[in-house]
Amino acid sequence: MKIKTADRLNVVSEYYFSRKLKEIAALRQKGIDVINLGIGSPDRAPAAGVVETLVQEARNPKNHAYQSYAGIPELRRAYAEWYQRFFQVTLDGDTEILPLMGSKEGIMHISMAFLNPGEEVLVPDPGYPAYAAVARLLGAKVRYFGLQENNRWFPDLEKLEKEDLSNVKLMWVNYPNMPTGAKASPEIFEALVRFGHRHNILIVNDNPYSFILNGEQLSMLQVPGAKEVALELNSLSKSHNMAGWRLGLLAGHPEYVKAVLQVKSNMDSGMFKPLQLAAVKALQQPESWYSELNRVYGKRRETAFALFDVLGCQYDE
Repeated sequence: MKIKTADRLNVVSEYYFSRKLKEIAALRQKGIDVINLGIGSPDRAPAAGVVETLVQEARNPKNHAYQSYAGIPELRRAYAEWYQRFFQVTLDGDTEILPLMGSKEGIMHISMAFLNPGEEVLVPDPGYPAYAAVARLLGAKVRYFGLQENNRWFPDLEKLEKEDLSNVKLMWVNYPNMPTGAKASPEIFEALVRFGHRHNILIVNDNPYSFILNGEQLSMLQVPGAKEVALELNSLSKSHNMAGWRLGLLAGHPEYVKAVLQVKSNMDSGMFKPLQLAAVKALQQPESWYSELNRVYGKRRETAFALFDVLGCQYDE
């Protein structure tokens, strides 16, 4: 290759799950039946009305133009109503919500909006690989904090506060947690918000699993004063079986959302309007949608536990 690639590629490798999917595809070509326990990609369809909305709106010739960088008003309002209905969080759809093409792009946009080269990012271990990869691409320094079973897979904030945090700008947390499945509590979110205030650190909660095998939806933004030091990502990928549709959101303080939009508006040209209108329909699903989703996943979990027992595995119920 004659043209040298950018130095930033030296600090990251191809995305972990991208490599694994290639390996799985190669094994399947050899006739090997592989059970993929990697990416949490739903194998069920979205609600029928959601698909029908997409089809109908795609037939409208007026819906194929460029769209607003900040999402259509109907979608921003629907996200705000969803957060009010299930999380008891009041958000201004015009200023405190930014629709995203999946929450993963939000990780990059938030990092680009807030991180300077050399600043530090607190990243959970174990945790989603993208948090560290994006930080490294931007020249930031990754500082891992361990999640331990004896601490219910929560950050040990007391231990962290014994360290020098003066160069830390951002902290990623992810509850309900991937990969441990641990659920947060109002108390842990309150502690994280206080931690952010004390050390002037932006706390970002990545919340795509909020409805999966979970009867109580929690948001960090429920905590008084959270908007001053916290942002939250959410997604329709898991909760509405729409992983391939790439529909997510960022919620938080208007100034923080505006800063992220400043980055995002230079990266894309808006989202296909029929997708956004279908997302509105998805967000209007009744509670029975989530109950049925979890009924199916609950039965699958029982089967998985039975298999683990046969294999003699240890697991947390």
